[in-house]
Amino acid sequence: MTEMLTAPRPVLSDAPASRSAARRLVTGGVVAGPLFLAAGLAQGFTRDGFDFTRNAISQLALGEAGWVQTASFVLAGALLIAGATGLRRVLRGGPGGTWGPALVGVFGVSFWIAGAFPADAGAGFPAGAPEATVMSGHGAVHMFGGMVGYLALCAAFVVLARPLAARGLRRWAVASRIVPVVVLAGFMASAASVLAFTVGAGLGLLWLSAVTARLADAPADR
Repeated sequence: MTEMLTAPRPVLSDAPASRSAARRLVTGGVVAGPLFLAAGLAQGFTRDGFDFTRNAISQLALGEAGWVQTASFVLAGALLIAGATGLRRVLRGGPGGTWGPALVGVFGVSFWIAGAFPADAGAGFPAGAPEATVMSGHGAVHMFGGMVGYLALCAAFVVLARPLAARGLRRWAVASRIVPVVVLAGFMASAASVLAFTVGAGLGLLWLSAVTARLADAPADR
């Protein structure tokens, strides 16, 4: 009887490819906040009539150049959702692996809502707009979407404190429980100071970038 000898075939693991894909997706969540804030600052300092102490960044979607801010909302939302998908892969099977990424995804969707339903004019912006702001239907949806989005972000920070702690990043975990308090304080102070709202919202975006990057780099403690 003749025996057929064949060379063993190498078993190729898709783990490196999976990690590479997850890292590319996570990068979206890391860059989303800084890009969005940079675009908002650049516009705010160059658009006529815009004042950071009186106007919210979302109002930059109004006027002739408003398409730039609308595009910024759409891009940031896409990057955040990509980041949430990557974060889900990074945290799969570990603490916070389900709800953390899901809440970040909700935050990303809120940017698309903000882009589709612009804020109301007011406080002198766009140029020629009245000082008083009259709430419209699209303005109400914009405000509600932003509120839900940032509440989801604050909840995400609390949830993501678990995988941070599991990786031995105790100080990061503590900070992730403190940052939501500061963000919410900025929202509560928005009636008296728009700048406080902007600072709180900006802190949330930057902390999300930092936490996402840290979780992607730190190995799981399993």
